[in-house]
Amino acid sequence: MGKQTSAWNTVQKKRWPLMILALFTLSTLTFFFTRSAFKSCHSTDHFGAQIQSTPSSRPNPLGFMKSKLVLLVSHELSLSGGPLLLMELAFLLRGVGAEVVWITNQKPAETDEVIYSLEHKMLDRGVQVFSAKVQKAIDTAVKADLVVLNTAVAGKWLDAVLKENVKQVLPKVLWWIHEMRGHYFKLEYVKHLPFVAGAMIDSHTTAEYWKNRTRERLGIKMPETYVVHLGNSKDLMEVAEDSVAKRVLREHVRESLGVRDDDLLFAIINSVSRGKGQDLFLRSFYESLQLIQEKKLQVPSLHAVIVGSDMNAQTKFETELRNFVLEKKIQDRVHFVNKTLTVAPYLAAVDVLVQNSQARGECFGRITIEAMAFQLPVLGTAAGGTMEIVVSGTTGLLHPVGKEGVTPLANNIVKLATHVERRLTMGKKGYERVKDTFLERHMSHRISLVLKEVLRKANS
Repeated sequence: MGKQTSAWNTVQKKRWPLMILALFTLSTLTFFFTRSAFKSCHSTDHFGAQIQSTPSSRPNPLGFMKSKLVLLVSHELSLSGGPLLLMELAFLLRGVGAEVVWITNQKPAETDEVIYSLEHKMLDRGVQVFSAKVQKAIDTAVKADLVVLNTAVAGKWLDAVLKENVKQVLPKVLWWIHEMRGHYFKLEYVKHLPFVAGAMIDSHTTAEYWKNRTRERLGIKMPETYVVHLGNSKDLMEVAEDSVAKRVLREHVRESLGVRDDDLLFAIINSVSRGKGQDLFLRSFYESLQLIQEKKLQVPSLHAVIVGSDMNAQTKFETELRNFVLEKKIQDRVHFVNKTLTVAPYLAAVDVLVQNSQARGECFGRITIEAMAFQLPVLGTAAGGTMEIVVSGTTGLLHPVGKEGVTPLANNIVKLATHVERRLTMGKKGYERVKDTFLERHMSHRISLVLKEVLRKANS
């Protein structure tokens, strides 16, 4: 502890709150929302040419939203990606003086600690929180300069609440879509999609998927669509670029996991579910251990870290994961960590990120660019938004989805374990890519173009 305390005292005073919060969340599940602001992108017009522009050091490009009334409608309020991204947009808009109102369409009848914490986080930042079905919500929708529907499921709110006011509101709606799963393509969710001012989607792959599926399955046409890549906040980048902070976090996390400083950690940081591919990752990890043993390779001790468990729920899928670990007798090599919003400590502590989302992959996969900010190479599935982030062979390595990807991922784990210089070079290249493309300032500039276009349509 003496060594950690000495290092801690050298951290600049302005970084204390962030560091203390990061360390605190290592031992307790936190519901405090500390992750970044809404981030970097490309914008496309009807899946066509990109809107070309260059970020600059000028005043906040979202400044034109000052005094605008913005209504944000979320299908739920939880620790999942969609609601948290919408919260970040709320804080960006509040930062330039916009009046922001939040509505959650689906809330449980009983008190929920997560919802309570997140709502108070918004209230503390000046975001007004209304019930979804009160008259005040309807009046706000009618008066608002801009309405943002978050996720396809939020579309149910339009008819259920607005009723005869729907047609009046649609021309000023920006529909922000994150889903990649087929069961979201229901007319009851998205029948009004062709009539809104625009759709905003996190990756080109997802945008093309929505364009084709809505036409072929539902017989409707997508509105003008903007592809907006996410990015990293100033707070996260500050920690990622602070060698002292990273060293303190690395030591603390590794000590809590019971691993040595020279051990090699491969981490998957996602909510634990079959779609995120933790089961296939563990199979690959076990196979990599077998390969190392068979070939008698001289490598550091390998460990798998799964961040995103729910210790309270203990789902059937997570039970399967833990049983696999016991069956293969690798419990000393695999570490389960409870879900948390504060990912910086784990990114500082591990050596490689594994992004193993299955089927169509991630819509974008923000954790990928966060890991790259920490100079971690990424082993990702060749699907979805991951292909728009990871440059295979340069910033990481890609492998197929499904069972076909188990052995390729195992081989890639061994490659990075045995080639230290390659691993470090990939990490540096990933960091450079983040600095070039995936920062908050990139996003703020491009999102301003999207909002200006939507406001122009609303006013016309």
